[in-house]
Amino acid sequence: MKVPKGPKNPTLFRALDDIAANTTGPSPSGAVPLPTWHDDRVDELGLRALLDDVQSGEVSPDTAVARLRRLPFADVDGATVDHHRHLRSGLPEAIYGPGKSPAQCVAIVGELLANGTGPVLLTRTDDAQRRACLDAHGVAVEASRSMVWRLPETAGAARIAVVTAGTSDIPVADEAALALRAYGFDPTVVTDVGVAGLHRLLARLDDLTDADALIVVAGMEGALASVLGGLTGAPVVAVPTSVGYGAGLDGVTALLAMHASCASGVTVVGIDNGFGAACAIARMFTWPNR
Repeated sequence: MKVPKGPKNPTLFRALDDIAANTTGPSPSGAVPLPTWHDDRVDELGLRALLDDVQSGEVSPDTAVARLRRLPFADVDGATVDHHRHLRSGLPEAIYGPGKSPAQCVAIVGELLANGTGPVLLTRTDDAQRRACLDAHGVAVEASRSMVWRLPETAGAARIAVVTAGTSDIPVADEAALALRAYGFDPTVVTDVGVAGLHRLLARLDDLTDADALIVVAGMEGALASVLGGLTGAPVVAVPTSVGYGAGLDGVTALLAMHASCASGVTVVGIDNGFGAACAIARMFTWPNR
């Protein structure tokens, strides 16, 4: 059954703010179940149903606020965890590991696991962060220093290909592929088909041109994004990597080359940003359904 599209989210937030502003006194012990995650439409309908119950008198404002208080955000060990991210953007908050202590990673992952039902993605972990999170929260699906708990079933609608120019680009491609899986896609990963041996690319061309969108991961001069951008009409999201020798400038050369691509409409994300490329794809294919 198709879920109807409701008014824009700011209206919903104002309504929640109105409830909170007109509520005083201690919170009762009665709990109102949170809507399940699945996607932002289900969450929004669940919240609207709760607001309708408040309006009709079936649920008291105190009870509603007690359950909703943690929904917008929560302060956790120096981080402000955003529980409404998926409502606003269609994608849940992910956790970027660098700069965080193992204890912070454990606390933030725990907050998202305890107060939601969707996937929890932690990227760019070091060994200490990884061990601490596995000890605290159990087995995760892992790829190239990224970790996901509660990996959803894949929807299988859009065919996404993640393509690398060389084997050295695979860690960035793995980050992109795992993020896509966290957002419900089942990507095909094609590796080591760069322009230094175009016959390798031609051997996989049917698979790539059948894709609904491509993430192209390349270092050195970054030419693969332009090549594929000229061979398919599907969206191409290019990821420059820091792979390369001196004049590669740690990915700057590939970044600028991708921005200067002769293939029209290629989208370019930051250097080594496989996660960002996956988010760009997810926005392309989830936004029309919101």
